[in-house]
Amino acid sequence: MSDPAAVAESIVVHAETLCEREDHLWEVIRQLSIPVDNLEDARNQNRVDFETDEMFRTLLFKGIRGISQNELAQQLGRKPTLVKSFHFDITDLKKTPTQQQLSYTHGKFSENTQEVLNRTVAGVRQVALDNDVLTEALVPSVPTETEEEESQSTSEYKKEKAQKTLTLARKHVIPEFDTHRAAHKTYSDEVILDMFASICANNGSAHSEAEYGWLTDDDLTCDDSTFLRAIKKIATPEDSDDQLTFEDFADDDSMPGIDRIRDSVMTAFNAATENVVNSIRGDDPFDSRETVAAIDITHEQFHVWPWEDKEAGIAKPDYPKMVSGYKKDGEYKRGYKYATITLVGDHAPIVLGVEPVKENSTWEPDDSPSYSKADLVSRLLDRAEQFVDLDTVMFDRGFYVNRVYADVHERGLTYLSPVPTYEDDLAAIQNIQEHPTADAAVKHDVPVRIDGELHHEAEYLYAPSTSDDADGKYAVFVTNEDRVEPAEIRSIVNGYSRRWDIENQYKSIKSFMPKTSSTDYRLRLCNFALSTLIYNLWRLTDYLIKVALDEPIRSPPEITAKTFVRALGDFLREVG
Repeated sequence: MSDPAAVAESIVVHAETLCEREDHLWEVIRQLSIPVDNLEDARNQNRVDFETDEMFRTLLFKGIRGISQNELAQQLGRKPTLVKSFHFDITDLKKTPTQQQLSYTHGKFSENTQEVLNRTVAGVRQVALDNDVLTEALVPSVPTETEEEESQSTSEYKKEKAQKTLTLARKHVIPEFDTHRAAHKTYSDEVILDMFASICANNGSAHSEAEYGWLTDDDLTCDDSTFLRAIKKIATPEDSDDQLTFEDFADDDSMPGIDRIRDSVMTAFNAATENVVNSIRGDDPFDSRETVAAIDITHEQFHVWPWEDKEAGIAKPDYPKMVSGYKKDGEYKRGYKYATITLVGDHAPIVLGVEPVKENSTWEPDDSPSYSKADLVSRLLDRAEQFVDLDTVMFDRGFYVNRVYADVHERGLTYLSPVPTYEDDLAAIQNIQEHPTADAAVKHDVPVRIDGELHHEAEYLYAPSTSDDADGKYAVFVTNEDRVEPAEIRSIVNGYSRRWDIENQYKSIKSFMPKTSSTDYRLRLCNFALSTLIYNLWRLTDYLIKVALDEPIRSPPEITAKTFVRALGDFLREVG
């Protein structure tokens, strides 16, 4: 073999040229010239499933991104873009390398070839960072022990990690939200999204931000109608330029209209979320601990009265169909609803998925369309499992539905959820209270049935509760965890507190959301999704700071949400 350093240098030089014109690492790797003749691969080349060229590119990507062989194998099985980039057969995603094949091939590379690979990983990573093809948040940290870094103050750490996230937002996250407008548009997507961040930072609206831009002669602030049209375009299916509402589908099942709006927004949200999640890959705490997610629903209040004549049962004919009723603090209200699935516990509390919620409300006909809880949960789990390997899913009692639990069980996941307390539960609670020593109990092997057929068996846990609305001061939980012993109840129930951040999460997201009176659902859903994305970026920043400072993940935020979103808007404007 030629000198390994020289071989690696030739690849890196070509990569530097590619990085000057390409935006994505996988495109750089796809176009790289790999001198296969200078690589030594001890596998029998007449019998291998994957050639040296393909495997070198794959292992190069793995090294640059700092991900495990198992994770890379999983990504290859579901991402045609990567398969194409590494020169594999794009027509069959099932015929991609397994974790074992990746490990075997790496072991069959000679020491010189492994040195070429290692040098190439380091070189291509650096030129990708230098050319903003990657941000530091998307590659593993390489620790150093210089006196300068050892003496780095807490404030400097905070600044460094925050700037890392801001760079990630500019290059790899927010730009996923494409407004699909003409190339000659006066205001770029970056300007529109900078304006969105500024609205969030000032707790304002499109009108107030546009008015401020007009008063200050700010050329980078468009009028409110231009801004609103651009945001709506994100949620507009590519084959439609018109406003999509339920009425557009009045002659058919009306839900597909909202499905199409949802899919347009979620395509962008998913791509952005994947970049956020990938930015914390490689941290041992993220990979080794149990991965717990929580599913819940929040409300964006809508104050308009739905009735034309409530006593006569006549609703307003043009009342927004995506508004549903809900009860909060003993009062019945109305609002747009959104379901989310969020990493909780010892992980960065990143929202992995968002789903619009449509429920049949009292002012609507009985046959009005709605999404079932089981469908919502299924879609949210599908989305979350694209990004992380889940272990446990937690719900609030509003998801007490057998089909929900059946779906989670079929995925091989554990569920934990409080349940409404019925008469038989009250009897069990009374038995606990009358017991001389026990303060908790478990009911084993409770059947969970679907259409009358046994699906699986669950455990019902009875434990003391500090909640004022708990019947008999006891809470009842259901889980499909294997047989729970009484001594384990407290630990399992206490684990439910790992949903600790959900309510704060919703408060933060709502504090970001622009004020609007629009009933166009494209705008409503986009506002929530983009505000959730900003929340994710803030939480990512907080996570990176706490990891760097070895602070508990559940400790109070190191940077406030308002400070972060203000910096985000300024950063987008400065470098966008």
